[in-house]
Amino acid sequence: MRFRLAKKNLLVLLGISFVVWTLLVSTSVLSVSENSTSNQIDKGAHSSDLVKLDFSGSLSKLTKSVYRSNFKQHVLNAERFPGEPQLVLVVQVHNRPEYLQLLIYSLEKAAEVHRFLIIFSHDYFSEEINTIVQGITFCKVLQIYFPFSTQLYPKEFPGQDSRDCPRDIAKDEAIELGCLNAEHPDSYGHYREADVTQTKHHWWWKLHFVWERVQAMQGYSGFVVFLEEENYILPDFFQFYKSMIEFRENNCLDCDFLSLGNHNDFKDFPTLSNKLLTTGWMSVKHSLGIAISREMYYKMMGCSNDFCTYDDYNWHWTLQHLSGNCISKPFKVLVAQGSRILHTGECGLRQKQNCRPEWASQRVEEVLKMVKDSLFPPSLVLTSSEEPRSKKLRNNGGWGDVRDHRLCNNYAKRL
Repeated sequence: MRFRLAKKNLLVLLGISFVVWTLLVSTSVLSVSENSTSNQIDKGAHSSDLVKLDFSGSLSKLTKSVYRSNFKQHVLNAERFPGEPQLVLVVQVHNRPEYLQLLIYSLEKAAEVHRFLIIFSHDYFSEEINTIVQGITFCKVLQIYFPFSTQLYPKEFPGQDSRDCPRDIAKDEAIELGCLNAEHPDSYGHYREADVTQTKHHWWWKLHFVWERVQAMQGYSGFVVFLEEENYILPDFFQFYKSMIEFRENNCLDCDFLSLGNHNDFKDFPTLSNKLLTTGWMSVKHSLGIAISREMYYKMMGCSNDFCTYDDYNWHWTLQHLSGNCISKPFKVLVAQGSRILHTGECGLRQKQNCRPEWASQRVEEVLKMVKDSLFPPSLVLTSSEEPRSKKLRNNGGWGDVRDHRLCNNYAKRL
């Protein structure tokens, strides 16, 4: 009985994997076909290239418009701001429009923002969020859409299939029940939750799509700074970034990442504004405003299987796992001690209560008053240098399902 159920589950899993693989192949073929017929997508695309997402209520129409938009890659404001970007920011967006508006307000106030290309990567699709982003007029903007969002697959993988195992059921009961993923709980005996796995999927897909698929990135040789919708950047963000790049080139060529933000209290910002340190990368400290080069991206993609099979639903904890393991040399990071990013969000992945966006606006005003006289330092100083060491972390689970492993691995494949 159990053998027959396990065999049946395996066939179902293979079938689902084949469907996902087919979708990925279709996406890749679409990109290749487009390039072969129209050569390159014009970096200064005309307004007629803008694809409006179809919110008519049909999931199939919404999905098609998502794929078409990723294929067209219309760059807003390209004609107003010609030339190559001097900085690329990639913002991972879910569904917190109030925080997103705060971030955009901070971007608008940032010095030299007209030199930016901001890529908004969405895993939740709504008219409200699109209206907010498409209202930006101060720099070039590109929207990309995670095509395996749980919103597009509400009743099947990579969403939550009704035939999936309940999160807390015991494995022997799951096998007896015959639910789809009975053989694949996580390290702690729990089964997958689609809304929990999505963030890591989105981050890894986004990393690959930005560096490999975005036409406006061709020829860009700088770092890409990765942000989230609940971040707020300080006015001297770009000047500080340029200073960090110059410092790295002259003093720390073996630094793998830049970290422009931290979670320290801003009351010490006046004394730390121009201070840097180098150390081993730690996920809990250095993932806020992480800047990644193309060279580092290629190294990370060489570790796709390690990233995609490590049982942790957090992308940054998984990245920590690569340091000193798949990548033998522990990651070294150049850190801004005076954070140029404020984390405004109080609503985490599982926290649903007491979310008050108005508190974020109040905190922003308080922080700006504290830092205003200490921005734009003329030079940067290294105050501490620690040798990076491998750190063993206990994984958090939530990523034991082989379907997640297969889908995640497919992002990095040139099918």
